[in-house]
Amino acid sequence: MSIESTIVKMATEAKAAAKKMAKCSTEKKNEALIKIAHRIEQNASEIKKENAKDLSRGKEMGLSDAMIERLTVKDSTIKSMAEGLREVAQLDDPVGSMGRTWQRPNGLQVSKMRIPLGVIGIIYESRPNVTVDAAGLCLKAGNAVMLRGGSEALHSNQILASCISQALQETGLPERAAQVVPLRDREAINILLKQEESIDLIIPRGGEGLIRFVVENSKIPVLKHYKGVCHVYVDDDADLNMAENICFNAKVHRPGVCNAMETMLVHKKVAKKFLSPMAKSFESAGVQLRGCQETSKILPHIAKASEEDWPAEYLDLILAVKVVEDMDQAISHMAMYGSCHTEAIVTSDYSKARRFIREVDSSVVIVNASTRFNDGGQLGLGAEIGISTSKLHAFGPMGLEELTTTKFVVLGEGQIRE
Repeated sequence: MSIESTIVKMATEAKAAAKKMAKCSTEKKNEALIKIAHRIEQNASEIKKENAKDLSRGKEMGLSDAMIERLTVKDSTIKSMAEGLREVAQLDDPVGSMGRTWQRPNGLQVSKMRIPLGVIGIIYESRPNVTVDAAGLCLKAGNAVMLRGGSEALHSNQILASCISQALQETGLPERAAQVVPLRDREAINILLKQEESIDLIIPRGGEGLIRFVVENSKIPVLKHYKGVCHVYVDDDADLNMAENICFNAKVHRPGVCNAMETMLVHKKVAKKFLSPMAKSFESAGVQLRGCQETSKILPHIAKASEEDWPAEYLDLILAVKVVEDMDQAISHMAMYGSCHTEAIVTSDYSKARRFIREVDSSVVIVNASTRFNDGGQLGLGAEIGISTSKLHAFGPMGLEELTTTKFVVLGEGQIRE
């Protein structure tokens, strides 16, 4: 079967499965999620064996350390995938829920009901856990999903797909409601992006190059997340011990992810007092600092930042540092160089915090906490399907509710339009 025939057949089957999923009860969907979790745990050894094949090939391909880290499936990864599914099973099902109801002068009652989106295509790199997280969320929200992982994770994704398929079959749900595209050829993506008759939404997850490719070639609506250029602003009214802990965590905890801090902005009044101990903490963790002119006066041993550093998403132990005049300059810097992903302020001034919340245009705005909390699980959404930095139809971490849409429901008693 040709690549095109394979993709068209999968998309057609997904559309048929989506119609059945839209009618499934919450109990049935939850049962499927719990069975998938159990299957993954049962097959942990086989999953790691298949993942080892991908890791071996990835190293031969010369993948970066960050990509290898994302690709690796460990015992903790297995545990996290299974727990994530069970958490999603515990969440309220948005499908069928009613929003506010209002009555028109003619007696008609109008309301909105949440319904599944239909068929969702996910295109992503590395991270085999995305296969499970995305499938679990899409299924709970009553959708079907087509998953096209990176070629570097094919073995891992296929065995995870097998676990999902077996669990759906055991539960009596359509097996084709969650499918992994079994092709490495990049042409499969081009063909997938043309299936607008069957697929309702495309969500790309990965590097900026992948996402721009998807946006430029898709005939289907795309939810975008180009990159995560996240900032922490340390205000002159900040608790500096708190600020040091927050900034260290935001950069060092997992530097290769999109919610890691890439630029630290520091008010000039506290820069001298804050930057010296902060730099020691960073340097002890292997962080390479790149500073503006004012930063370099305080830390003369660090590299000087260039214009290219401010919009950079390093995904590594590299941090740009800028001393700013005030919060206005900090917010302006974020607006110019940020990516609408995550911005944080550390301050003890309530009015400044409120103003920062109002004025910063970002999918998640944080006061006195690490940027690492821009994550569906951390925010109580269950396993997220991604973080949208575009505003239609979702902005920020995408959980169950963001995988549904609404339709109007109108109840009458024989009214006709005059």
